[in-house]
Amino acid sequence: MIWANFLHIYQPPTQTKEMLDLIADESYSVILNTLKENTKGKITLNINASLTELFIKYKYYNLIEDIKLLLERGQIELTDSAAYHAFLPLIPEDEIIRQIELNHKINKSVYGPLYNPKGFFSPELGISEKVVNVVSKMGYKWMLFDELAFEKDKGDIKHDVLYKIKGTNMVGFFRDRDISFKILSAQLENGNIFLAEIKDLINQNIYLPTAMDGETFGHHRPGLELLLEDIFKSDKIKTARYEDLLDSFKIGDSVSIVPSTWALIPTELLKDQPYQRWLNRDNKVNQMQWQLTHFAIEKVSTSKYRFNDLNDKNRKLSIKEKQWYRARSILDKAIHSDQYWWASARPWWSIEMIEKGAYELRESILNLPDLEDEDKKRAINLYKDIIFTAFAWQREGVIDRMANNFDEEAGEIIETKSYDADPKEYDSIIKHLEKQMLESAEKLNFKRAEEFRKRINNLYLKQKGIIGYNKKHGQN
Repeated sequence: MIWANFLHIYQPPTQTKEMLDLIADESYSVILNTLKENTKGKITLNINASLTELFIKYKYYNLIEDIKLLLERGQIELTDSAAYHAFLPLIPEDEIIRQIELNHKINKSVYGPLYNPKGFFSPELGISEKVVNVVSKMGYKWMLFDELAFEKDKGDIKHDVLYKIKGTNMVGFFRDRDISFKILSAQLENGNIFLAEIKDLINQNIYLPTAMDGETFGHHRPGLELLLEDIFKSDKIKTARYEDLLDSFKIGDSVSIVPSTWALIPTELLKDQPYQRWLNRDNKVNQMQWQLTHFAIEKVSTSKYRFNDLNDKNRKLSIKEKQWYRARSILDKAIHSDQYWWASARPWWSIEMIEKGAYELRESILNLPDLEDEDKKRAINLYKDIIFTAFAWQREGVIDRMANNFDEEAGEIIETKSYDADPKEYDSIIKHLEKQMLESAEKLNFKRAEEFRKRINNLYLKQKGIIGYNKKHGQN
């Protein structure tokens, strides 16, 4: 068996230096150093251009050089994506193309000639026929999908063949939801537990495609970086980049794609709302967000002062062209997926993220040089309606009810029947975490030390058999 693990790392363009410092220290540096020290280890990595720009802005040149080194060694491949993490199924085709071209241009300028991606990652694994067709026309060789995107009439997904996506020249990889979820929820916490979980697969001529946020390792799940280190050192399992699989397995059936995301749950499919965490027809705030989004896209893309800024920005610009370019740049960043996700209350909610996103969209419109008063008024009123409604929902308990409704559905996210680890397996993990806890305390980083303490306590309870994983409610 070959393990092909895909990691997606991203931060919004508004991320603070303090938070980026934290995540880079706890996760990005750890992942890259683990690969550098274990030369057999391979992964596929997506870095949205917004994070690359933050690396430059805050002088993370060491991370950039590590990425280049790992590209040279062939231990990683980089995929293309949307520059500012736009949710591609819900934006026009021209905006999809622009986001991809921006992503490629920015990353190429930083990572150099070794940045030559064959694969494509759509943020949130948001998939539609429109997205697939655009990506295929742009010449990518493969795309990553959630397993719920797999055509139902084709039966179970087989991992001893590759699937061609109908109507394209691309191969589709369908991530294993079960194993991916068990990793990102820290149920498979070191190499031995992981190998025991997949013991029936190890000797088969198959690949295991998993995908998750890179921040899972070390930041969201302190200590989970041990899993990567253990597997990269192991002689029992081979790791590969997704592009390596193209030469290792034969093409099987052609399949159609079902609209989906990697957060999709069955009830959302039944309600014909595959993108419910970004556009919920029963969520008025979501609806208004997208009204403002499409209004901003319309006004910016139809301005008479627009020009091809991706190829022609360096010529002498008029004052009004500069104004348009500012509006265009604001919009590029403003359509990131975060604001819609935080408005979904499935189950998370952030009025700060909602306001920030709406404000950026409003500003992209108000910065246009040829804006009519009527359009200015509409942009301001949509912004106000979003914020006032969000505050009213928060005050009136609407958000709590929405989150509770989601909790009732969330038990359907995944079937899970995890391997019961030998209690001794937790000893090395706990020892590793205790060392990190003490180091954090010595550095006066007491918040991080407390995170390690909680994680250690959780592992002690697992070791004693007091808690496990419950399908409906998570760890209990």
